Amino acid sequence: MPVQKILLVDDSKTELHFLSELLTKRGYTVRTAESGEEAMRRLAEEKPDLILMDVVMPGQNGFQLTRTITRDPRFTDVPVIMCTSKNQETDRVWGMRQGAKDYVVKPVVADELIAKIKQFD
Repeated sequence: MPVQKILLVDDSKTELHFLSELLTKRGYTVRTAESGEEAMRRLAEEKPDLILMDVVMPGQNGFQLTRTITRDPRFTDVPVIMCTSKNQETDRVWGMRQGAKDYVVKPVVADELIAKIKQFD
């Protein structure tokens, strides 16, 4: 089943706006969350087809939240793509160990992000 609904988790309103616009223009339905708590509420309301996850956020960071989500039996089939400014190889490896299926470094290149999303269609 193709990816249609994306949950975008990022504490930056600028990033949320930019990524929401980019994804909406490409036909995706986007819901946003600015924190781990809000993301978990959104997940309980409606299960997305894919999650784009920032790492650096107040409270629960994206690595911790990814681990929580990917180990929850309700969401094990929802792929998480880390979408972060943390560009070290150790960050990418750690993100994948937490359950992420892919890793994108900001600033996001639109075509690269869409290609990574489409691999889950």
